[in-house]
Amino acid sequence: NLLLVPPLGIAGAALASAIMAFPLMVRPIRLAIEAIDIEVDAVARTYGLESALVHAVITVESSYNPNAVSKKGAAGLMQLMPRTARRYGVTDAFDPAQNVGGGARYLRDLLDMFDSDVSLALAAFNAGENAVKKHGNRIPPYRETLHYVPRVLNYYQRYRAAAGV
Repeated sequence: NLLLVPPLGIAGAALASAIMAFPLMVRPIRLAIEAIDIEVDAVARTYGLESALVHAVITVESSYNPNAVSKKGAAGLMQLMPRTARRYGVTDAFDPAQNVGGGARYLRDLLDMFDSDVSLALAAFNAGENAVKKHGNRIPPYRETLHYVPRVLNYYQRYRAAAGV
């Protein structure tokens, strides 16, 4: 019998149900989760972000699947569009370290661009900064974006609470 131990960290909480579905893969998945947690924490510190915010974006964007690809071509953990990936020096969007690094830098730039307004930065992460500007520095009235921002904020608050922030 295999004893299941809950995974550690915020990423671990997001993938607990996946681990329960595939108990024989617990060790490799747990190691991957821990590596993502370590990477997110380091990158968040580098760019002055809360790791809970980066984890919330990853949860909503890819559910921690580093090989995720959207219908529009966004790729990796933070679902970077090819142009955004190039802009931030990401040469392999499926490499978790590169993807999280580029995505976190982009998120930092968006927070700076929108005066630390997390909702607008998230809207821009989803719909593009020009869409937010076009709509008068408001969340664009796109169904996907109107759904996306509160979902990320919900996870962000949950992860902050879990971390005692």
